[in-house]
Amino acid sequence: MRILLWHVHGSWTSAFIRGTHDYVLPLVPGRGPDGRGRAATFDWPERAREVPWDRLRDEPVDVVVYQRPHEIDLAGEWLGRDVPGVYVEHNTPAGDVPRTRHPLAGRDDITLVHVTHFNELYWDNGRAPTRVIEHGVPDPGHLYTGELPRAGVVVNEPVRRTRVAGTDLLPRFAARVPLDVFGMKVTGLPYATHEDLPQHVMHAELAKRRVYLHPYRWTSLGLALIEAMMLGLPVVALAATEAVEAVPPEAGVLSTKVHVLADALEAYVRDPETARQTGKAARSAALARHGLARFLADWDDLLRKV
Repeated sequence: MRILLWHVHGSWTSAFIRGTHDYVLPLVPGRGPDGRGRAATFDWPERAREVPWDRLRDEPVDVVVYQRPHEIDLAGEWLGRDVPGVYVEHNTPAGDVPRTRHPLAGRDDITLVHVTHFNELYWDNGRAPTRVIEHGVPDPGHLYTGELPRAGVVVNEPVRRTRVAGTDLLPRFAARVPLDVFGMKVTGLPYATHEDLPQHVMHAELAKRRVYLHPYRWTSLGLALIEAMMLGLPVVALAATEAVEAVPPEAGVLSTKVHVLADALEAYVRDPETARQTGKAARSAALARHGLARFLADWDDLLRKV
């Protein structure tokens, strides 16, 4: 099968393109948002090809995976023909959440795929047929050493996304344990920061930290959380959105009480053996629920039907 999709969400795409299909990634001059092509910081297989947008009419595309509303019109214009498609919703609803209507809510011709059950529950999906395909993550390996008595945090654009990402909570945690922040556009924070590292380098560095902190208030389910669990880190996270399903009690500590989370961070930093054992449980839980094979099989099942 030949699948057209945009490089919108690097980590999700990194898992999706590890199937057995051919993947076509639009490319526009300057690699803007509507055509980034292949990723620069991920190791993607050759079957994920970037194709200039004005040559897509020559591509025998079988199905389109949309991730933003305007991509539906772009696909029609660039392909010059109707092609079956599905729409992936990565995000939690914003605004007046109980009344947030999905952009595809008025259509019944495109399957709306949510990446968490929380999202499917909280969006008003209207007439759209829905399906939940939970995240799958390529296994980075059990790299955990926990040699550094510090907490690792992964957050992109922490200044712009302050309350969503829980960046405003970091000073309260940093008062108890040293923090290292990884991600895009993190330079300038008053913590040790590691910006725009290749994924494999970030994984190796994150695995040296004693514990992983996930301070997000409102997100589908950060893939960095699953990756940290697969690396073997114990998890301390806000009990919000899908995190309460993804992190079982033996894998870490979840709470809406900041002081409870800060206590847990400090406890893991002071007790390397408990941190290591908890991290092993976190890895087992992440592999069982978010393994790549299950993810790709779920997607193959849907794409065959489409």
